[in-house]
Amino acid sequence: VQLQASGGGLVQAGGSLRLSCAAPRRTSSNNAMGWFRQGSQKEREFVASISWNGGTTLYADNVQGRFTISREFGKSTVYLQMNSLKPEDTAVYYCARSRGSYAGRGLTDYPYWGQGTLVTVSS
Repeated sequence: VQLQASGGGLVQAGGSLRLSCAAPRRTSSNNAMGWFRQGSQKEREFVASISWNGGTTLYADNVQGRFTISREFGKSTVYLQMNSLKPEDTAVYYCARSRGSYAGRGLTDYPYWGQGTLVTVSS
């Protein structure tokens, strides 16, 4: 499944960005989706996930209250609204699709990945 992430860019600290991730039109919408990020010389880390129906969301502690994950019901399109951005949020952001309807924070929960979109937050 080829996922297409978009919406990255350069923003000043305190600003906002909205990332989008779309799967091909015929992709089943019954799977959980997630966002991860990887900073320079850092390991890929969990950011947020959302269940198949949007009813369950999980966030990393360092983005809780600033980022919001959402999805269009019945579609495999997921969004990540990022507010109050900080320089430490600078990373390549990846969307991912889980095998199941609910997914957690682990990389191995997600067998399908997009190509990533770069977010740069200047101080």
